[in-house]
Amino acid sequence: MNNVLLTAFDGKYYCMWQSSEKDEDTPDTRVVYATGPMDLAVPTDSTFVTPGGWLRRGETLTAVLNYICAPDRSKGGSAWHISTQDGLAWTAPQPLRMADGRPLPGILEQDPLRLPGGRTVGAAHFRPELRVNPVYTDDPAALTGWTEAAFPAGEGSPLEPSQYVAIDGTLVMLFRDQASSFVKLAAVSEDQGASWTAPTRTNIPDSRSKQCAGTLPDGRAFWVGNPTGSKSRRALALALSADGYRFDKAFLLAGPADLPPRRREGRYKTLGYNYPKAVVLGDTLWISLSINKEDAVLYRIPLNSL
Repeated sequence: MNNVLLTAFDGKYYCMWQSSEKDEDTPDTRVVYATGPMDLAVPTDSTFVTPGGWLRRGETLTAVLNYICAPDRSKGGSAWHISTQDGLAWTAPQPLRMADGRPLPGILEQDPLRLPGGRTVGAAHFRPELRVNPVYTDDPAALTGWTEAAFPAGEGSPLEPSQYVAIDGTLVMLFRDQASSFVKLAAVSEDQGASWTAPTRTNIPDSRSKQCAGTLPDGRAFWVGNPTGSKSRRALALALSADGYRFDKAFLLAGPADLPPRRREGRYKTLGYNYPKAVVLGDTLWISLSINKEDAVLYRIPLNSL
């Protein structure tokens, strides 16, 4: 299992993740959600499915689902959505749509961020060559009107970003660097996500893995990831920044001594704390992740402890 994503809706917590019998990202990969777990989306004859994030709008909860071509992932995938008002009955899958009406020709990465003015900002992976690009929409439901932002080439090979708002209102997007610099890449936007600077290397150590970032209610920025400076994911940390640019306070949440042994072998079964996703719900920061890609785990951190 991997890509564990948590949200709250109508007085309950909802968690979804991708699940496979043995290996990661194989034709049997589906998305399940708790409580249950129950199937949220199942593979088809030509695709497997992974989580793309949650969207909460009034009395409606929407799950974004990425249908990826199988067995040849190089052919890409597309982002779809289903919605519920009671957490049990879900609508039929429909594609997310670009501003010109065509289906979004890529997969949506993590939970998009809704800005105070109503715009929703995120990023998608497009083919060929798994190209990442920030995207945005002004559709209140964030189901249509998606537009690729201006995003010039820069340093490294950016993938799997997350975004937050700095104290001065600037949007900051952090990326995994697939070029194995083992530091995070960053880009900023000063026009609410319509255009971005070229990605540049930071001095924040990383493990070439998915990470997450966000903004606390008091305006501080945070990120959660594996700051090992190598491929190891055997440490999980939370870092804080008063202004969104200089992260000068950090907590080690778990380390190698806390890891349980791996129970089963499988492709991409990375030992460690995989693909954390953090969300502020009420007075608590929740971090969801997969340990050894076998167990879905939640960390509960009271905001007043930070």
